Formats: sequence, structure tokens, C-alpha cells
Amino acid sequence: VLSNKPRKKKKKRKTRKALAEETVEDNDLEDIDTLLEKIEDTSGLWQQAQSGIIAESRPLLYVEHRNLNPENELKRYFGARTVLGDQRPRQRQRQHIRSTWLTVPKNTWPRYGKTGIAMQLVDTRRGVQYFTFEHHREYQQVQFKFLDAVESMDPNNIVLLLQMNPYHVDSLLQLSDVCRMQEDQDMARDLIERALYSMESAFHPVFSLTSGTCRLDYRRPENRAFFLALFKHLMFLEKRGCPRTALEFCKLILSLDPENDPLCVLLMIDFLSLRAREYTFLIRMFQEWESHRNLSQLPNFAFSVPLAYFFLSQQEERSELELSQAREKATQLIQLALVMFPSVLMPLLDHCSVQPDARVANHSFFRLNAQISQPPALNQLTCLYVGRTHSLWKDPAVMAWLETNVHEVLCMVDAQDPLVEESERKRKMRYQSAPRNIYRHIILSEMKEATAALPLEVTSQPVMGFDPLPPLDSIVSYTRPERTTHPSNESTLSLFFRSLLPNFNLQEDLRPDGDEEAGAGQDLNQGVNRLMAAMRDMLANIQFQEPPRDDNPEGDGDWD
Repeated sequence: VLSNKPRKKKKKRKTRKALAEETVEDNDLEDIDTLLEKIEDTSGLWQQAQSGIIAESRPLLYVEHRNLNPENELKRYFGARTVLGDQRPRQRQRQHIRSTWLTVPKNTWPRYGKTGIAMQLVDTRRGVQYFTFEHHREYQQVQFKFLDAVESMDPNNIVLLLQMNPYHVDSLLQLSDVCRMQEDQDMARDLIERALYSMESAFHPVFSLTSGTCRLDYRRPENRAFFLALFKHLMFLEKRGCPRTALEFCKLILSLDPENDPLCVLLMIDFLSLRAREYTFLIRMFQEWESHRNLSQLPNFAFSVPLAYFFLSQQEERSELELSQAREKATQLIQLALVMFPSVLMPLLDHCSVQPDARVANHSFFRLNAQISQPPALNQLTCLYVGRTHSLWKDPAVMAWLETNVHEVLCMVDAQDPLVEESERKRKMRYQSAPRNIYRHIILSEMKEATAALPLEVTSQPVMGFDPLPPLDSIVSYTRPERTTHPSNESTLSLFFRSLLPNFNLQEDLRPDGDEEAGAGQDLNQGVNRLMAAMRDMLANIQFQEPPRDDNPEGDGDWD
């Protein structure tokens, strides 16, 4: 009896605890939005406190494996039981043996085999390793068939090609765009993940995703698919509500070629940092790269960095000295941004559905003239920034802070501060034409405001989803064989009869050598004879059906 008493007490205690947890869960479910905000706040502050010391010692573009999995981010928000569900038992039956970091293989995917893609180490300089993907001969043949399918303008041909080659990367990228246009987002995302799985399976043993010292040259067509697959996957992650995972993929893309940045992810890394509440990372990047990359000359960094300082100044757990320093830095940088890029303010307020006061609306510095007078390249950058990040500025506290600094800038303009004139001179000298990677980024981002501002030389040329705006200095390792075409000197009459009779060829028996004048009459007679024979065959196959006769040919009566 004595041995059973503690067991009963323990059981009762456990039951009370379970009942208390159920009561707490019922109360919390009444306000899900508040719960999610609390989870985001606590997790974000915990991460910053834990990784603040370690982050400074790591390279700026250091990538963590655990942050590449969106399930880890979703589990922080909703819990492992909600995210995983019944996936755990199924993973034991998974037929894919190879584990990857970029994606998680699915049971619905075809069995992976040798695709004909490999990765080679090209060079090592100053601790940086340069790699490249290579296409074997069989993969090159599939690539040629893919180009034929694209030229046919029929997505069904790409589907047939994927049935025979389920891990052909360019076909997966192109078909993903088709599915996305047809509002099939799940299938579009699944195809991109399959492309990433195919390319990661071909990695070189030394290639590292996390070191930040492995490079890929975008000028090589074999490498472009990896860049594009990462970018499209990043876009899906951001729309799915996983900004921290999307930021990690953005860092990965930038680490593959930080000098050239072929997809210009610098135009969106600030937005992902703010959404993921990685304010210290964004500020550190601005401090380390401003001296050699002039990040303040990009409107997105000019406005997002002071916004990051402002958000830091709102965190109560920091010391009063840190809060005052963050507020001072935020005020200084936002005023510089408004002076340098005055055309951002009015579209930003319009997207946020905020009406400016009379002084701001009537002042010439921020009116429509500021947008019309700016160079076209600057207009594309401002449209891209406003269209992408306007939701971050809708917070009433942010708007009140922005309004105060806008009035301070107007005082500077009225006082004819020399900084205002100098900024205007810089705007006129710079931003005359945007580099090709910015155009490529705008096309891939599909922001309506920025796409409408693209120049005619970009919009007039065809843009393929598997290779948008290829570099002009591409390094081509193999070329597509020339396709057999019909003779270009065929007459209009000959092309017309060929459209009616595909087997007809007026110039079939033309001899490449010999006397042309002597054979001209004979060739013409042979061509006419073939034409007449083809016409006789066509007429012989035509059957005319007689109309039915009426038994009373005289008719039943008069016409009315």
C-alpha cells in the first residue's frame, strides 16, 4: 500500500498538469495573431542574444545548414507537431538514400539516377576555390532537345522530355514558370526543389555551401541554372512566410560570386534582413561593404539601414546608451536618404495609403517633378524598392518617425544646405544606365512597378525563364549543332505549294556542279512535271457528293 501511494499522487499531478496545458492552449488559440507575434519577438530576441557574439567572428556571408531548411523556421513559429504532422513514419520508407542540405527529397519524385551533370574544381587563388558544372555528352543531347522544345512554344514537349529525363534542370526551371503562370504554385515549387536536388547531387566533394569561399562563374551557361534555381526557390520561401530561410539562400547566392553579383541580390537582401529581424546583420553588411561597394548609392540600402537602426532603438532590453545611439544613427541616415533620393517618398506614402500634410504635398522638393527629373536607371531602382518593401513602413511608429525627418529635410532645403545641391549633382551624373544584372533581377522579381520602367531594348527581346538576359561575354564550352533547314532561295510559289503538299520540292534535283544554263530548262520541266503529278493526285482524291434530288422538280407553289 505504501508503494502505491506515490504512484497515485504522481498520476494525479500529471493529470492536473495536462488539464492546465489544455486550458492554456484553449485561451491562446483565441488570438492566434497575438501568439505569433509573441513567438516571433521572443525567438528573434533569443537568436540575436545567442548569436551576437559568434556572428562577429564569422565571415559576413557565412551560411548555416540549419537555416537552409524552412521546416526549422516554421517549427519555431507553430511547433514541430503542427509542421511535421504524420511525416515522421513516412521518412523511414523513403526510397532516396542521399541526404541533401538545400531540399528534402520527396517520395513522389522519380528515382534519381545519373543525369550527366558533374562539378569540377577549376582553380584555387588566395584561399578561394573556383568550381564549374559540366555537361556530359548524353546531357548535351538532352539539352539540344530541350532547346527544340522551347522553340516549339509548346509546354507539352517539355513535359514529354521530363518524362524521359526527370532531372533535366533547364526543363524543370522552364516548366516551373509555366505552372506558376497557371496558378499551380505547389507544382512550380516542387519542380524548383527537384532541380536543386539534381544539382546538389552533382556537387564536388570539396564544394562547401557554408564556407563562403566557393565560387561559380555565371558567364558559363552550365552554372546559370544553379543561380536561377536558388533565386526562384528563395522567392517561393519568402512568399511562404519563411524570411529567415530566404535570407540564408540570399547569402548563399551572393557568396557564389560576390564581386559581380549576377542576379543582383543586393537589391533584396536588405528587405529579407528586415523581414527576418536580422537588423545587426544588415548593419554589419553596410559597415563592412560601404567603403568598397558604395551601398549608400543604392536606394534600398539608403532607406533600409536607417529603418534597421530605428527598429533596434525600439528594443527595450538594450541599454539606454545603445538605444540613444541607434536613434541618432537612424535619424542621420534617413535624412541623408531623403536628400539623396527624394523621389522615393511620395510613391512610398501612396503605397502605404498615407496622405502627406500640406507642407510636404505642396513643396517642390518631393512633388512629381522629383520623379520625372530622375534618370531612368534610378527610377527603376526606386520603383523596385517601393514595390517590394512598402509593407515594412506601414507601422504607425515608423510613419511618425519618418514624418519628423521629412520636415527636417524640408528645413534643410529651404535653408539651401549645400548637401542638397551636391546630391542633385550626383543624381544627374550617375544612374544614366543600369548594368545588365539589375535588369536581370527586375525580370526575375516580377515587380510590376519596376518591370514597367524597363527600357525598350530589354523588353523588346525575348526573355527565357531558364536563362534571362545571358551575359554578353559568355564562356561557351559546347555549341548546339546547326539544324537542317530548307533552302533559303526557294521562291514564294514553291513555299506555297510546300505548305499544301509537304512532299513537294521544286529544287530536289538541282545539281551542285555542271552547267547551270544547260540544266535550267530540264530542271524546270522536271519541277513542273512533279507539280502536275502532285496536283493530279490531289484532285483524284477529291470526291464530290451530288445533292439529293427532289421528287417534285416543279415545286409545291410560288415564291412569296
